[in-house]
Amino acid sequence: MYVFLKHAHSGLRWIVLILIVWAIINAITKINKKDFTETDRKYGLFALMATHIQFLIGLVLIFVSPLVKLSFYMTQHIPMMLLAVILITVAYSTSKRAVTSSGKFKKVIIFNLLGLLVMLAAIPWPFREGLGGGWY
Repeated sequence: MYVFLKHAHSGLRWIVLILIVWAIINAITKINKKDFTETDRKYGLFALMATHIQFLIGLVLIFVSPLVKLSFYMTQHIPMMLLAVILITVAYSTSKRAVTSSGKFKKVIIFNLLGLLVMLAAIPWPFREGLGGGWY
């Protein structure tokens, strides 16, 4: 079970990152030019859903992974990823409540970008020696 979850968590990372980047780019290109549409809302929703699924898999890994014994995972990865999930959730929920289309796009850009930056800092990339991370 551990190997499956580890590969799922590692592979889904790329989907999460792509969906968040797509939501940000979409909002940047439309911020002052177009109305916030149902399609725009769905981009944020897909990023939100993928992020939450990723986080749930990560929660299960906390209990079955030998890597959690490394201090990086307990002190940095888990809290930072929780913060990133909160920011992505805030991006989606506040963009729904904003009054103007430009306000909706701004919320998507600001909170998704903050969440993305936190996520990128918390991922155990292969060039971060000794953390057990890989490209996949």
